[in-house]
Amino acid sequence: MIRSFCAVFLAAIPTVALAQPLVMTARERVANPADIGGFEVREKSIRWNPKQTAIIICDMWDKHWCSGATQRVGELAPRMDRVVAEARARGVFIIHSPSDCMDYYKGTPQRQRAQSAPEAKNQPKEIANWCSRIQGEPALPVDDSDGGCDDSQPTPSHRAWTREHHAIQVADQDAVSDSGKEIWNLLEARGITNVLVMGVHTNMCVLGRPFGLRQMARNGKNVVLVRDLTDAMYNPRKAPFVSHRRGTELIIEHIEKYVCPSVVSAEVVGRPAQSNVVFVIGEEEYHTSETLARFAKDELEKRGMLCQFVFADEKTDKNRFPDIEKLRNADLMVLSVRRRILPPEQLAIVREYLESGRPLVGIRTASHAFALPNKPDGWPVFDKEVLGGDYQMHYANSPDKGPPTVVTRVEESAKHPILTGVAPEFSSKGTLYRNKTLAKTATPLLRGRIGRDGNEKDFVAWTNTYKGGRIFYTSLGYPDDFQNPSFRRLLLNGILWSIEREIPISNGKSR
Repeated sequence: MIRSFCAVFLAAIPTVALAQPLVMTARERVANPADIGGFEVREKSIRWNPKQTAIIICDMWDKHWCSGATQRVGELAPRMDRVVAEARARGVFIIHSPSDCMDYYKGTPQRQRAQSAPEAKNQPKEIANWCSRIQGEPALPVDDSDGGCDDSQPTPSHRAWTREHHAIQVADQDAVSDSGKEIWNLLEARGITNVLVMGVHTNMCVLGRPFGLRQMARNGKNVVLVRDLTDAMYNPRKAPFVSHRRGTELIIEHIEKYVCPSVVSAEVVGRPAQSNVVFVIGEEEYHTSETLARFAKDELEKRGMLCQFVFADEKTDKNRFPDIEKLRNADLMVLSVRRRILPPEQLAIVREYLESGRPLVGIRTASHAFALPNKPDGWPVFDKEVLGGDYQMHYANSPDKGPPTVVTRVEESAKHPILTGVAPEFSSKGTLYRNKTLAKTATPLLRGRIGRDGNEKDFVAWTNTYKGGRIFYTSLGYPDDFQNPSFRRLLLNGILWSIEREIPISNGKSR
């Protein structure tokens, strides 16, 4: 009898009541002390009750006056719908906010649900208004004074939208509103304290609307941006003259510094977030096809990274890299290539990746990856143009014989996050590369000399930027280096830094 009663009682509990919490990694950027400067990535785990959580979908219109914006929304919408559907099934409340489109939804249950929400007693005074800045927030890092359209011949700005994009389902239990007051009332009536915002455009509507990030943050909601389901209105022909993708990333960085943290959509629906790391390998001296593969398995895969490998065709044509197309979907390229002249169509894929402002980690022979001595083929200025180096061959200290390469920190960069857990001095059996000068945009991290009494002062590791993307390079990478804890930590830190993941401190905790 007791067993039967318990079974009936448990069956009567709504599914959402038993829903697992939303467990996500929230990324923010915290200002470093004055003697270091800049911002450091911090990550924290958050656990939200789905019934106390809402998703606000901002301005995912069916059409925009800028054709580029219309195209990108069309690409985002199906992905967004899948995430929203799963979140809804877990008990998250969904609010559709296609501004200026309320006539399309007039009389629908979803629109009436928002209009009939009881007025909250704690309704903020300015919740009906746009918010262009919150306390302590500086100007945005991109120039959108021309409207941000990246069309070659943009049409004049006008209202082209009539509804939310058709690929996003408006379910029976959802709400529709573009009013800050209505949305605040909806949240308060349901006891919702946690808000996920996704949609467009990151530097305009997502930040500034009455229901946007600034208003939610300054009025006490736990608000986060879903950073992989958003897009900025930015024209690469305007400052800071980076790719559209990188322009969006700069806005996200701004938000993480001054407004609220961000999360990725995979974690919203209970899947681990993965960074897609593509290793491009084509060299015969240092066996990085083996050392990097082991490193990826030992250090990266356990951190949730998807590691894929693109190898040169050493048997048929060592200048060709089958599967180089994997770079199109990469979050990071790790490069270990020596003097290969890729076919134009394959080199174009490498260039396309870098032009998009995505990060690169290069080791050892990456400084002369796409160049042959005294020949214009390939990409002979890759070292100076992308890595920010000036490779001039190497010294004569032979591997495994004679004095080793002694590596020390550049004092001015001793507190750089990439050097966390790296010994102030360590040695390598590999030859020392000649790199005496760096680009003005580069930040030197390590120097090398031959033996303890050597007079050489060549740079061994540094960071740079290319088209706004983060670049980390080290001339280390000799096989024995992978047995050295300091090199392994240097490479791991460089990878985490490049994809803007938090770097752990020496005892395994996060900084």
